[in-house]
Amino acid sequence: MIDLIRDNMAPILFGGLVLFLLIGYPAAFSLAAVGLFGGLAAIELGLIAPNFLGNLTYQLYGVLSNELLLAIPFFTLMGVILEKSGMAEDLLEGFGQLFGGVRGGLSYAVIIVGAILGAITGTVAASVIAMGLISLPVMMRYGYNVRHATGVIAASGTITQLIPPSLVLIVLADQLQRSPGEMYIGATGASIVQVLLFMGWVFILSIIRPQDVPALPPEARTLRGWPLWRMIIRGTVPSLALIFIVLGTILLGLVTPTEAGAMGVVGAMLLAWMNGRLSWTVTWGGMVSTMRLTAMVVFILLGARVFTLVFQGVGGGHWIEELLSNLPGGVVGFLIFVNIFVFILAFFLDFFEIAFIVIPLLAPVADSLGIDLVWFGVMICANMQTSFMHPPFGFALFYLRGIVPRDKVKTTDIYMGAIPWLVLQLILVGLLIAFPELVTFFLDKGPEVDFNSVEIVLPPVGGGEVTTPSFTAPPPPSFGAPPAPTFEAPPPPSFN
Repeated sequence: MIDLIRDNMAPILFGGLVLFLLIGYPAAFSLAAVGLFGGLAAIELGLIAPNFLGNLTYQLYGVLSNELLLAIPFFTLMGVILEKSGMAEDLLEGFGQLFGGVRGGLSYAVIIVGAILGAITGTVAASVIAMGLISLPVMMRYGYNVRHATGVIAASGTITQLIPPSLVLIVLADQLQRSPGEMYIGATGASIVQVLLFMGWVFILSIIRPQDVPALPPEARTLRGWPLWRMIIRGTVPSLALIFIVLGTILLGLVTPTEAGAMGVVGAMLLAWMNGRLSWTVTWGGMVSTMRLTAMVVFILLGARVFTLVFQGVGGGHWIEELLSNLPGGVVGFLIFVNIFVFILAFFLDFFEIAFIVIPLLAPVADSLGIDLVWFGVMICANMQTSFMHPPFGFALFYLRGIVPRDKVKTTDIYMGAIPWLVLQLILVGLLIAFPELVTFFLDKGPEVDFNSVEIVLPPVGGGEVTTPSFTAPPPPSFGAPPAPTFEAPPPPSFN
């Protein structure tokens, strides 16, 4: 029995962690508890030395000293303040009036504004709550199908997960040991395809079920001409400026994500102040929300480091690699398994928990199979979007349920409305697998160099025209023919 436990310590640890999470115990404490108790058992079984756990101090210090993770509280605070700044109202009102004359015009406006807010805030909660409070009453007033309205609002909020500067991309960059700039550039193509898929579905729906997405009546389109464009400019110009401050400076290599997040907070406060929305109540609420999210992330990451250290110490990395490397289908089989696995986990786990628990186990296998880790990270990010749309556990659905009137919108309407958009997100994952160029095309791979054709040309001594040196070997020296050896007998010895 002891030998059986010793030989299967890695799968026992993994199974114990899954059991704790299914019970509903907090992820951070589940990770730490399973890791510590597993480490003590591994010491007793002789799998690891007692001083091996001394590496925990270095692991935990590495978490607390990681400057990249400082971007999380900055982007969270920026998103909460922008939610109260009034910018979303201007954007939705302007684009709603602009597209209101076509079927599904309000849906197009919600998708576009969701993409713009995603490129600024990087947080789902701010986008879903802001658009739900502003656009849902308008969509219901003008006859939009309730399920479609709630679905498009929730889905447009989750675009934030994939559009840079997403918090998920920052966390994945840290876990995959890649730069956030690479992850942001790689996610650009995928996020564009995501927006086009959403708008394409609205277009199809406007043809097959036009009664679900009616155009606004003429009396509702009160703004035309210059007043309309002035409202759009008033909403988009500050948005584009903030996008450049946050995202453009990162992509240009001028600042780190942490520094860009700090500048974004200042910009969000300026926008809120310009719109007369900045107050101590808004600032305090933003700081409280930021503190809670940051504390949750740090504790999950600390627990994940404890579990990962012990899991790797008992050979868990080799167990996972052998398990996943031998799947039928090679790389394609591995990708299909990973996406199904992450999709199922997303029913129960938050994206932070998936990133900190699962990705460190999958990344070495993906690297050994020759998979580009930036592309792999963007694909996983697109898959983890579904964690916000899963009925009945999706956080975007929770946010929406909390702000919509219960007497007008049923919970089943929110869940059923999310299904078509969930399918669209899965289609995006399939497209990324089928066409990796959607991610890799935007990455700068640098020039291809054939080292066999490299020729080094040295300038002549004293300057002048550069000539290719000649390395012709000189002829060997001639020493003449050797004399013929003689074998004459030596004279006899004399004993006088």
